[in-house]
Amino acid sequence: MPIRRFGGHRSLVSQSPRLSYGYKKMNVSRSGYRVFSANSTTACTELAKKITERLGVELGKSVVYQESNTETRVDVKESVRGQDIFIIQTIPRDVNTAIMELLVMAYALKTSCAKNIIGVIPYFPYSKQCKMRKRGSIVCKLLTSMLAKAGLTHIITMDLHQKEIQGFFSFPVDNLRASPFLIQYIQEEIPDYRNAIIVAKSPSAAKRAQSYAERLRLGLAVMHGEAHHSESDMADGRNSPPLFRTTTGHTGLELPSSSRHHVPFPGIELPMMMAKEKPPITVVGDVGGRIAIIIDDIIDDVEDFVAAAEILKERGAYKIYIMATHGLLSAEAPRLIEESAIDEVVVTNTVPHEVQKLQCPKIKTVDVSMILAEAIRRIHNGESMAYLFRNIAVDD
Repeated sequence: MPIRRFGGHRSLVSQSPRLSYGYKKMNVSRSGYRVFSANSTTACTELAKKITERLGVELGKSVVYQESNTETRVDVKESVRGQDIFIIQTIPRDVNTAIMELLVMAYALKTSCAKNIIGVIPYFPYSKQCKMRKRGSIVCKLLTSMLAKAGLTHIITMDLHQKEIQGFFSFPVDNLRASPFLIQYIQEEIPDYRNAIIVAKSPSAAKRAQSYAERLRLGLAVMHGEAHHSESDMADGRNSPPLFRTTTGHTGLELPSSSRHHVPFPGIELPMMMAKEKPPITVVGDVGGRIAIIIDDIIDDVEDFVAAAEILKERGAYKIYIMATHGLLSAEAPRLIEESAIDEVVVTNTVPHEVQKLQCPKIKTVDVSMILAEAIRRIHNGESMAYLFRNIAVDD
């Protein structure tokens, strides 16, 4: 029986590992994760660069561009095998292109054998389409299914329009909050904020506004009545069927005797549904001689905010601030804000809005890259996320 000799061999435990076949060591992060931006435009990569600077890593090398026929193409320029990959995607005005960029990049990383693919999507698109409207569809649910199919295994987002959207996902979701940053801005940048009052633009926003008011130890006012129909009016399809229905003859359907008593008799009219009539805009709460701070999660079309500011001015508020997480600021929003009674609009940098800031100096930005970077670090290291949600109310 041959004798195996071990004495002549050097121990490999103390030596640093080498790559076989003469290949050089690949340019990967020491801690085994990489951060990529799913958009190559300057405005959209700004947040990604701030996050990577806080993490102390380089932004992953990739190219995202549109073909001449507008197809999206993604080229990943380095190895991602066996690593945790974080894709940062901010949503510019071209929402659908941004979604395709995210999907194509996630699938490219999946086929490149990435270990985990985590999407960092501060503003989740289509979040307002999370309820059934007449004969429409729940587009938000469709988008979550597409992200899962593309290869995403985790999502980091911020202030979802409805918290119940988390139930649409088949993988973990961390819904971070921007309220600590906005509250800090109120305390540090608004003079005499103790004389302020938190305002909910509609009853549906009252819970969020109440959370701010309780932490700032301020009063709360709620505005009721709107010039336009709110999104909740048409959300459940209750205006879809006719207001009443008359049965004039036999339908030809024979039902079991046990269920016949549930069907109206021929010729009987069903009760007519009364149409909603919203009252004129009123303010529940005293805003006279105070600073009014309107709280919301998204500011897009600003007509409702401008109308609310006019009412608050009439009621005696001498300064009006608007605080929102996501500043989409579509269409003529900068011009309308500049010409309105609004003194300042404060939003975070979850959505690029540098062009709008140039058009309207009233728009201010709060940086939230710190909490996004910390979430990335904790997820990669397997640490608890509870620290990021300390002192956060359920209604935030």
